[in-house]
Amino acid sequence: MNRLSTSFGRVIVGLAIPLALVFGFTEPDFPARLVERLRTFSVTYPREKVYLHTDRPFYTAGETIWLKGYLFDGPEHLADSVSKVLYVDLVQIESRKVVVHRILRVANGHAVGDISLGDSLAAGAYMLRAYTGWMRNFSEDYYFTKPLTLLRADTEPVQATGSQPLAPQPDVQFFPEGGQLVNGLEGRVAFKVVSPAGKGLDAKGFVMSSTGDTVTGFSAKHLGMGYFAFQPEGGRSYTAYVQLADGTTHKYPLPAARSEAYMLLVDNITNRDNVRVYIKNTKPAGVQGHFTVIVQSRGRDIQVVQGEVSKKAIVMQIPRQVLPAGISQITLFDETNQPVCERIIFVEKNDRLTVHLKPSRPTFSPREKIQVTISVADAAGKPVRANLSLAATDAGQVLEKESYATDLVSYLLLNSDLKGTIEQPGYYFDASNRERATDLDVLMMTQGWRRFTWKEVLQDAYLAPKYPIEEGLSVTGQVLRPNKKAPGVVNLTFFVAQPDSTRDVFMGESDESGRFSAHGLQFTDSTKVMIQGVIGKNNRNLEIKLDDWFSSTLQLTQIPYNPIVFQRDELADYLKRTKEYLEIERQIRRNREILLKEVTVRKKREAPADSRKIYGQASNTLKVDQTMIAGGMNVLDLLRGRIAGVSVSGSAMNPTVQIRGSANFSGVVEPLFTLDGTPVSKESIVSIPIFDVDYVDVLKGANAAIFGSRASGGVIAVYTKRGSPNYDFSKDQSPGTLVVTMPGFRAVREFYAPRYDENKPENVRPDYRPTLHWEPMIQTGEDGKAQVSFFASDARSSVRIVAEGVTADGQPGVGRVVFDVK
Repeated sequence: MNRLSTSFGRVIVGLAIPLALVFGFTEPDFPARLVERLRTFSVTYPREKVYLHTDRPFYTAGETIWLKGYLFDGPEHLADSVSKVLYVDLVQIESRKVVVHRILRVANGHAVGDISLGDSLAAGAYMLRAYTGWMRNFSEDYYFTKPLTLLRADTEPVQATGSQPLAPQPDVQFFPEGGQLVNGLEGRVAFKVVSPAGKGLDAKGFVMSSTGDTVTGFSAKHLGMGYFAFQPEGGRSYTAYVQLADGTTHKYPLPAARSEAYMLLVDNITNRDNVRVYIKNTKPAGVQGHFTVIVQSRGRDIQVVQGEVSKKAIVMQIPRQVLPAGISQITLFDETNQPVCERIIFVEKNDRLTVHLKPSRPTFSPREKIQVTISVADAAGKPVRANLSLAATDAGQVLEKESYATDLVSYLLLNSDLKGTIEQPGYYFDASNRERATDLDVLMMTQGWRRFTWKEVLQDAYLAPKYPIEEGLSVTGQVLRPNKKAPGVVNLTFFVAQPDSTRDVFMGESDESGRFSAHGLQFTDSTKVMIQGVIGKNNRNLEIKLDDWFSSTLQLTQIPYNPIVFQRDELADYLKRTKEYLEIERQIRRNREILLKEVTVRKKREAPADSRKIYGQASNTLKVDQTMIAGGMNVLDLLRGRIAGVSVSGSAMNPTVQIRGSANFSGVVEPLFTLDGTPVSKESIVSIPIFDVDYVDVLKGANAAIFGSRASGGVIAVYTKRGSPNYDFSKDQSPGTLVVTMPGFRAVREFYAPRYDENKPENVRPDYRPTLHWEPMIQTGEDGKAQVSFFASDARSSVRIVAEGVTADGQPGVGRVVFDVK
């Protein structure tokens, strides 16, 4: 996470008459401060990236979304992160509500999970989003998002007619290169024309000045994007007339030009070895000083240089070898050290993995075993270890409707560093597209990049992040007095009742304002947690509240378009098969419910085993009741004179405890103290409210041997009512106590698919599964290979397999194959 570049790339200055770059560091502090602040900012706010691979792009209510999360550190793209918790939400777009929330455990940068789609979910457009707790400190624009379509088998789908109807005015935006137009200087203006659904529209047009002259013409080149050269003149305004494919024309004002300003232009196409950066300005002759240019990528500084303002046109060249693969940002600061121009570029390194999928045969028969060999190699063809996820689907049912959809490669290198929706991101990574480099450069001119603003970076001090990096689950909140005032330091005891009947107990304290937090917890979904607070010796007149950072509704700044467009007949087979399959599943569940005849079972009552104990029979047990509580200050007071061989002396708050036979030549050896099975200090035992104690076990001699040498003085084992596996927290109304059911880590479910090499009764049912196989954790060996196998369904169709994965050092790769089942 906290990795920074420690070296500068060597700057190459191109001297072409009349262009010149003069390095005069009369303001040496600013470049150094710029680099120092950028590095400090990156250390203070390290970034993470998340990607989700799902088995398919659309589902039916009642089915399951199978998914795998990939976590990366932001600067280096290493396939790991400090965060060990991943949050996944299923959001209904129309209502902007989170309908399913999942918490997944992360190990080595990978998280495996699923989302069961309830039968009651409405059909329509949904969105998956994924993020870590640390990512909540920053803009939600950089959460991972993926559009999904949900259908219902019991209703006929609404026929789609293609793109949504056009509004009277399409969304047309103009982007001067570098951020601004300058009177008297020729620059470039990129533009983007999109429909209300967010898809690019074919368009052409021209620019007319306020004097009625046609200045230039233009036409969209790819997905509604393009650019044109343009030199504005002072005292004039300009209007663009945009004509759409349907013949309608709309007009838009161009951004106003400035008179005394800088212009930044970039040539990232024509030179194979260098990126050329052209800087021009129209500052008056009296303006002196230096401008500064910094090149950075994902928070790592690459180059920083200065030039004199008196030079009205200069060119600098950035060697491609010093730039990492993906997006870099070039920022120009003027003579007053204010950022005035900015441009992002994409650098292609062609260093991605090659993932090859080879079926054992070119065609298969229905229900035949399919074996696929996976081979992974780096850019040089050398086999490498990689972790992959694989989805195999029936291509006849799971239609691939979106061209060049987002995958692991395009998201990591492109989408994750850009705001807004990127249409067909895979297009820019397909080597067969000869114009992809030019089209990608236009995309860089039309897409915003704002993971941070330079104003934030250049501050002298940074605010502490609100949300910590999570290595486990967190419980945070505040304790208040009934009058809502701060209580001071409060002693807190946490009881975590796991669904598997295990119990965890730990203690802590709040700060002076009553704020508390417990981090790094490990518990599964729907776990009961009890928090108990005490001030001083026994003051429980407190109110405990937990922080609720999770919101069930969202404020979406931009509604993502739904890329799946169906015709009425395209879904007929899929919905028919899904409806049959879901009905079979319901019938199987009904058949498992068997009505038994009435029977009578007689058995001698046995004492229930307490899962908190690791020993068998105790030497002595003291069951605590109401008659004892009135006469004792604490639990050790209860032992005075009640258990033979146990001596309790001294004051109630500082007692000395000895079990007979444990003294040695050095004096008294006190016993080991445990609370609900966990070793604790004597002070912790004394602080337990006496009315919370259920019973106390005393272990002497050989009975204490299971605890080892630390129990040479015997064992005093205290068991609380709330720590009992059978304790019902919901009935606890004690003051200073909060009982809640918390969502924990989602248990990992294994993808089920029939095996037709085994004779099972359920194999007689029809099989038309849309997802034939899902395997989220495939690890290739030293030879770069791995194998997967599964069985074809009854469908005589095509099978599409997609495998995505990454090496430990962050090299991503995607492999695809399609074959037939006849």
